[in-house]
This record gives sequence, C-alpha cells and structure tokens, in this order.
Amino acid sequence: MSRKKVFISGGGTGGHLYPALVLGQTLKNMRSDLQVFYIGSNRPVEKKIMAEQALEFSTLPVEALKGRRFKKIYGLALLPLAFLKSFFLLLKHRPVLVVGVGGFSSGPMVLTASLLGIPTLIMEQNALPGFTNRKLKRWANRVVVAFESSLTYFGEKAVALGNPVREEFYHLPEKQKEDRLTILVFGGSQGSKFLNETMTASLPWLKEIKDKVKIYHQTGEKDFERVATAYREQGLGEAVVAKYFSPMPDYFTLADLVICRAGATTCAELIAASKPAILVPFAQAADNHQEYNAKELEKVGGAVVLLEKECTPEKLAQKIKHFIDNQEKLKEMAESLKKLKKENVAENIARLALEMIEEKERRK
Repeated sequence: MSRKKVFISGGGTGGHLYPALVLGQTLKNMRSDLQVFYIGSNRPVEKKIMAEQALEFSTLPVEALKGRRFKKIYGLALLPLAFLKSFFLLLKHRPVLVVGVGGFSSGPMVLTASLLGIPTLIMEQNALPGFTNRKLKRWANRVVVAFESSLTYFGEKAVALGNPVREEFYHLPEKQKEDRLTILVFGGSQGSKFLNETMTASLPWLKEIKDKVKIYHQTGEKDFERVATAYREQGLGEAVVAKYFSPMPDYFTLADLVICRAGATTCAELIAASKPAILVPFAQAADNHQEYNAKELEKVGGAVVLLEKECTPEKLAQKIKHFIDNQEKLKEMAESLKKLKKENVAENIARLALEMIEEKERRK
C-alpha cells in the first residue's frame, strides 16, 4: 500500500511540539496509510524530544524574527535558506497536507506549501495568535484555534476545536479528599526561575501551616539544589522537589491546586484535567500572549491570575492560605473550567485534516 505523507511543521518550544505529536499520532491511528514527518528548528529542546520519540524529523535553518536588532537581522538572513530547504523537502516527499503548529519554523514550510498548491492547515494554541500564524492566515486553507475568542482573528477559515494534549489529562482519577491541600508547582520542562524564587521566598509565611499543605515542586535543572535546600531550611522537608516530573498526568492527579505559567499547552492541560490554578504569566513572552491565555481561564472562574509585577512572595502565600481555608472554592473553579473544555480535540482536528486530504484527492 502506498503511504501518503503529512508534514507537521513548527516549534521553538515544547509547547508547540507536544500538540504536534498528539495530532500526528492521532492521524496515523485514524488512517494507516499516512506517514507523518515533523519539521522543526535546530533548537536543542526539539532535537531532544524528537530523539526520545524516535520520529522522522527534519530541521529548517530558522530563528525568531522578533527581539533585539541583531537577532532579527540574523533571522531575516536565514529566511532564504529556510524557504529553499522547505521547497526541496516538499518536492522530495510530496506531502498531501502541511500542518503548521506555530513557532517560527512553520512559516517558511506552510507558505511554500501553499504556493505549491498543497493543502495547508494551521493550529493556533494561544488566545492571542502568534506572529507566524498572523502572517500565515491568508495562505492557510483552514485554521484551528484553541479558544473561541481567537476566531475573530482568522474569519471564516477558522474553527474552535481546542488544543490537543495527551489523552491521560482527560481521564485523571478522581482526587481523593485529604486533610492537607496538595499543591503542584512547575514552570515547564526547563523550570521557571521566577516561580522557583518566589515560591521559596514565600516559605517563611507557609511554614506556620506546613501541616496543612503538601507541595510537589518541579524546578528544572538549574535551580534544583537551591530550591530543595530552601524547603529543608524552612522546615518543609516533606515537600517533593525534583528537576523534572514524569509522567506529568500522575502529578496532576495528586494536585488540588496548580501554580504554574500560562503557556498554551499548560493551559490546555489544566482545562482537560479540570485543575484549578494560580497562573503567573511569563512577563517576557512574545506579545504578552501568556497573560491573554491566563485571562481566558480566569474569565470563566477556573484560575486566579497573578502578574509577575504583583506576584510577591507574601501575596503568593496569602493566595495559598486562602485556598487552604476555602477548599470548596477549588471545586467551583474545577467545575468552571469545564466551560472551556472541548471533547475529542485531537480526533476532531485529525478529522478536519483528513477531510482536507480527501478533498484534494477528489479534485485530482
């Protein structure tokens, strides 16, 4: 049987890659004659993830087009090479569909595919569309957005189907009620220096209620020793501190409350798992998109947003104490997140992709 090829292009962060991996696997499960190729950048995080997954992966010579002047010039200088490599990859493999998942490596591939007449689909995981997808919207045949509020950016091409995450997040075991409030703190796979520092600085206010709280804190590689030492010195040695938690759905299951950033994938996981959160958006995120994501969860009552400029150690401790004393509020927040929850996200996006492939086949 001849296998048809689909390109899924994008990346720069794990937040772009994980939805791509979920979609790719779902496509292969739904249509066995499909072969999925992933196209990304040369960033170490992407190479590491793809090597671990043993997937077919190729890179483009791309860098961000936003930021400091030298960085922007360097990114622009690489673009002709990125378009040229995209052109040759498309001619070599002749994919029946190209999916762009955001990030600067999706731009040249999606645009080149569109010019060659290959059907293109872009996925926008953030509430405020990213730079690349904003530029690609006129070239894409269809657009999938995670939040209903994003539909206005893309017009009739767009449909709100959600952001696909691992299936385990949708089927977590029910959290058993305990005497202590269990908190999960994490700042993504690399960790968050700001969250690590703010959380450890809040411990003097928390140690007086240490018998009422259980903390799981993922630090990332760099801050592990310092954070672990801070918990011990403040008398909270029972806290579980690790460089990395895996599998993350298991730790979501343990948590009554999550303290984290507001990246697109993190927000999608919180929605899928119906886990209330204190969200601290990364202040340096492009176009401040994490704040927009966080506000979507806050609007429905599923999260509390603390901007970095207001997230002092004392205020963070006050929020935690508030939830210790008002645990019924957490149940209300969990229920509120269901307003944003979409069922069968990966399957519905895959169905749209397959419809596009079949439509192209019919026109031949």
